[in-house]
Amino acid sequence: MTVEAKLDPAETGTEDRTPAPSPCRFCGAPLTETFVDLGVSPPANYYLAPADLRRMEAFFPLHAFVCGSCFLVQLEEFQTPEQLFGQYSYFSSVSESWLRHAESYVESVSARFRVGSRSQVVEVASNDGYLLQFFHRRGVPVFGVEPAANVARVAEQRGIPTLVRFFGEDTARAVVQMGRQADLLIANNVLAHVPDLNGFVPALASALQPQAVSTLEFPPLLRLLELNQFDTIYHEHFSYFSLLTVEWVLASRGLRVFDVEELETHGGSLRVYACHRTASHAEGTRVAALRKIEREAGLYHIETYRGFVERVHATKCELLEFLISAKEAGRSVAGYGAPAKGNTLLNYCGIGTDFLDYTVDKSPHKQGLYLPGSRIPVHAPEKVRETRPDYLLILPWNLKDEIMQQMAFIRDWRGRFVIPIPQVTVLP
Repeated sequence: MTVEAKLDPAETGTEDRTPAPSPCRFCGAPLTETFVDLGVSPPANYYLAPADLRRMEAFFPLHAFVCGSCFLVQLEEFQTPEQLFGQYSYFSSVSESWLRHAESYVESVSARFRVGSRSQVVEVASNDGYLLQFFHRRGVPVFGVEPAANVARVAEQRGIPTLVRFFGEDTARAVVQMGRQADLLIANNVLAHVPDLNGFVPALASALQPQAVSTLEFPPLLRLLELNQFDTIYHEHFSYFSLLTVEWVLASRGLRVFDVEELETHGGSLRVYACHRTASHAEGTRVAALRKIEREAGLYHIETYRGFVERVHATKCELLEFLISAKEAGRSVAGYGAPAKGNTLLNYCGIGTDFLDYTVDKSPHKQGLYLPGSRIPVHAPEKVRETRPDYLLILPWNLKDEIMQQMAFIRDWRGRFVIPIPQVTVLP
């Protein structure tokens, strides 16, 4: 009689070690489709102090997937929101153009929805009070919810009452118990930062009065695709939305989109106006028009997402070719800005001080620090005038017009601006 030996796969090394796909954070379907793999990168807002340069940095995969069922583009979660946002280096008030955008928004919604002294305005992720201050000046009761204590302190100094907590269902209940249920609930550039969509969206609904309005702004996925904005992918952005996906996410918790605006801020943003499903706000024509644009662009088909990676690779090659040529010609290159998107770009392309001498930033909270991963030093903008670089690489390309106006003096020595996205462009 022949006896067949049955070996343990672990002993032979033949077991399948491939990890099971992560589930989609919205619908739960397995994530098997790659959108773009940007290698590994440190968290984009983990700026380094000089003492940190002798220490190890944590790097995590920066691999974006697209759900084959609901088309939500997303990253896996490697760090908790507390780790990413408990202390924050981004202060919204630093950008003059962003302040103008906020003030214009306040004027618009105040007129449209009759926001006045009897209204309650609540902002989720209210940062340093950059937006609520304009309501406050009009005598409108305001309330901010901001998880970063260092940023919230600045808002409090502006007279903006701020609750230092992450926004979720418990926080929404606390807001209601405090008599702060919103007539206008603002959530600008926060939805993408939420790993638990199915907990966050019900909290939005709970914090809204029955006939109230919520406005949400976020970078549109269609613009990311069309303009090759891969550098907006970083660990703090857990999800990337189209109108299609945001409507599904909101509708799953009883909210509906009744209007939408396409904006130019942050390199392109969508502002959606949402309300309870039973509220009386009529759907405007812009919603149907944008649905049609997204459908014709192929956002309802998985094949559309598969070609993105080739354009990303091409941009990396273009930028490296430019920098290598500049260095071979004896030209000096500095950077402007220390934004999160810039850190994705630099780390993905492998750019350090061998190519970029330094970068400058208006924020005093970043000056004297070093960029994560690339370890490029951050100086005050005056450094550019001192060193007179031949090229100035604008990392926050979404603010290029504002920056080129501020730094126009580099033309005195024939310095030129370099814009990396959507393709490398050198401007006089």
